[in-house]
Amino acid sequence: MALHRDIFWVGRQWAVTGFGIQAVDQRLRGVLDIEIARLWDDDLIQNRRTRPGVNAEDFDKAVTVARGRYPQEPPAAPIIAQPDVLDAAPAASPFVPAMKLRAEGRLARFLPQWRIRR
Repeated sequence: MALHRDIFWVGRQWAVTGFGIQAVDQRLRGVLDIEIARLWDDDLIQNRRTRPGVNAEDFDKAVTVARGRYPQEPPAAPIIAQPDVLDAAPAASPFVPAMKLRAEGRLARFLPQWRIRR
């Protein structure tokens, strides 16, 4: 996979991009690349670090820079439906007027159609 267009740091073997951590050597075709969502997966990081041919110093610097750029998000709290909220009728917003469609006493095929003029 080609390097992402947003490049934030480039080392000898690794780059921190808008995708996450990517190998600079494009002959690998993205096999060792790490997505932003998986930057905090320590097992994956350790697995990539111990692969043969990986420059450990450069990889560790890339991980440090990437984790600084993309901080770990707290786990999302589960959404629990509350019965009293679901039973309430939706309130009309004071900022957005309610949409009203009117075609009283008319057949839809006889209503004027919108046309785009060129």
